[in-house]
Parts: sequence; structure tokens; C-alpha cells
Amino acid sequence: MHYFLTDVPERTQKPREKGYTMAMDKGLSIREVEDFLSVSGDYVDIVKLGWATSYVTPNLEHKLKVYQEAGIPVYFGGTLFEAFIVRDQFDDYRKVLDKYNMPFAEVSDGSIELNHDKKCEYIRQLKEQVTVLSEVGSKDAEKIIPPYQWIDLMQKELDAGAWKVIGEARESGNVGLFRSSGEVRSGLVQEILTKIPSDKIIWEAPQKAQQVYFIKLIGTNVNLGNIAPNDVIPLETIRLGLRGDTFDHFLKQGK
Repeated sequence: MHYFLTDVPERTQKPREKGYTMAMDKGLSIREVEDFLSVSGDYVDIVKLGWATSYVTPNLEHKLKVYQEAGIPVYFGGTLFEAFIVRDQFDDYRKVLDKYNMPFAEVSDGSIELNHDKKCEYIRQLKEQVTVLSEVGSKDAEKIIPPYQWIDLMQKELDAGAWKVIGEARESGNVGLFRSSGEVRSGLVQEILTKIPSDKIIWEAPQKAQQVYFIKLIGTNVNLGNIAPNDVIPLETIRLGLRGDTFDHFLKQGK
């Protein structure tokens, strides 16, 4: 930091187990990636190449190399996993992970109907190859999953070997954990937290108000995902109580 301030909450340091910021790359050019990392690399823990954008991204290997040289792990979005699964190409998906030296894989079922026992079996198989992130929640706004079922699904996926579970929100933040307006389903979130440790969850929270909610509820070192590259620095200031949204929150804690 460039100067000293008292009563600034303490951030975990990389490599971290909590306080994760997962950024979403929806098709950045190589030059944009370089610019993004030159400013925000210290605050990004992992990057997701959104949904199946990697299928059509030019110069994919070059882009992955830029992230790798900056020490930022990258993984393919869960929709790509689903695209392979729905076509009965799981073995091909595993070969793609090897081809691109992916350290992580996301197992999700937000766009397809997938038997949960089978989903857990995919997690068990993939954990022998990579670190698995599993996503819970549907991309269908009409599909409302009750809290007890979120908890059950998350726990079973962690038991199957997922390193962390991701709470679904899409890149727009209007499904899954959130209402169509973007408002947090606060009762759902708080009930999940009665059973699942917060450091085992990455909450997709692309909108500023959503990020503020989770930081105030759980703390500076909450795991947040689907953060737009241009929002990484603003998010860090929210985490530190240096933006109006959390300015008083951490000062009151300090006093």
C-alpha cells in the first residue's frame, strides 16, 4: 500500500484459502489480459474463462501462457464441462484439461439435467486429475431450489472431493442466489451458512451491491466470484472499507 491508515481490515495474503477473488474473463484480448494483470494481478486469485468462451477464443494458448507467467491459475467455465457431458464426451473433456494444463476444473449442472450422484462421481474422477470447483444452482430463473437442498447438494459435493463450492449467479447476478432484480436471497444465504463453512464457498457476486452484502455479512475475507476485470480494484477497496459502501462498517469495528 502507498500510505498508512489505521482501522483497515487485514486481508489474507496470496496464496489464500479464503478471501478469494475469482475474476471472469469473457473474451479479453491478450493485450487486455496484460493490462488487466498489470493493475489487478495482486488482487486476483483465479480467473474463469466464462462459460464456453474458450471454444471460440483466438490465441487461447498464448492467453493462457500470459496468465500462467503472472502466476494466476485459470479454468474453463462450467458450461463447457456441461457441453461435453451432454454430448457424452467426458473422456474428451479430460483430454482437453490435459492439453491445456488446466490446474482446476468446474463441475456444474446449471444448464443441463444431471443426476446428482453422477455429478458427484464426475467430481470424484476429476479430483484425481485437477483441483475441482463445483457449482450449485440453476441458470433457470424459474427453478427455485429450497435452502435445505442447497445445503445437501453443497455438502455432498464437498464430500465427493470438491475443493470449494460455487453459489450460482451467472455473470449478470440475477439467478440462483439472487432474485431477478439482483437482490440477494438473504434467507437462503444465511441458512446455507448454518451448515457450510464460509471459507468453502465462493459466492458469485458480479454486482457491487451483492459484493457489499457478502462483505458486511461474512467479512473482508469472503470468497467472491464472477468479478469483472474492471471491478477487481473497486472490490478491493470495498473489502478494505475504502469506498462509501463499507466506509463506516469497518471503522465501527475498529472502534
